[in-house]
Amino acid sequence: METVAKWNERTFGDFKFCFKLPKEITHIKRLANIDRELDDFLSRFEQMRNKLGPFMIQLPESFSPDELYKLEGLLSYLPKIFHYGVEVRHPEFFNHGKEEHALETLLNSYGIERIIFDTRKLHSMQSSDPTIKEAQQKKPKAPVRFQLKGTRPMIRYVGSNDVLNNEPYLKEWAIILADWIRAGKHPYIFIHTPDVVSQPIIAAHFHKLLGELIEVPAFPEWPANQEQQLGLF
Repeated sequence: METVAKWNERTFGDFKFCFKLPKEITHIKRLANIDRELDDFLSRFEQMRNKLGPFMIQLPESFSPDELYKLEGLLSYLPKIFHYGVEVRHPEFFNHGKEEHALETLLNSYGIERIIFDTRKLHSMQSSDPTIKEAQQKKPKAPVRFQLKGTRPMIRYVGSNDVLNNEPYLKEWAIILADWIRAGKHPYIFIHTPDVVSQPIIAAHFHKLLGELIEVPAFPEWPANQEQQLGLF
């Protein structure tokens, strides 16, 4: 709780945190018998409610349509004062069939966003870079679902470690997000790179592309030649 208080105090007014539900809840217990753990986790953020974006519920690739009843149990239990997004990875949730329809119907009924996971660039590369090869092994290769149902779309983009190779995809997302923002939506985009340290550079470039389409606040300064990921304060 003390750490959360520091995060709240040291961030400017419109800063938003997007926390991921713990792996114990989503991967180890697979959404079963998790009321106590969930209550404990969410209660930590009551003091910084005004700085919360959607919570991310990332499900393992093995979480199949047969377990949707567990997800429904979780969604029915979640406090309505917060916003949430669900990321699925099982192939049957991308089949345009009854399984995907059941997922979409469930999420829509609770006003929950389906997190868009874009790994197209990552899986299109042939590289000897160990960080890229490791990311290709770990990150799912799934179709991108561009459909927008709610007001807080969430995108997780995983690309290459350099600006140039990400450019076509970032331009595409900049156009889409600009349209969403003009329509009154509040999108969240998370930029990931295999080597991790390139993420602020790629994020800054995306911010520049978006700023060429709509007015956006200035991107915060980032330490030059940063060679490792910084901690939260």
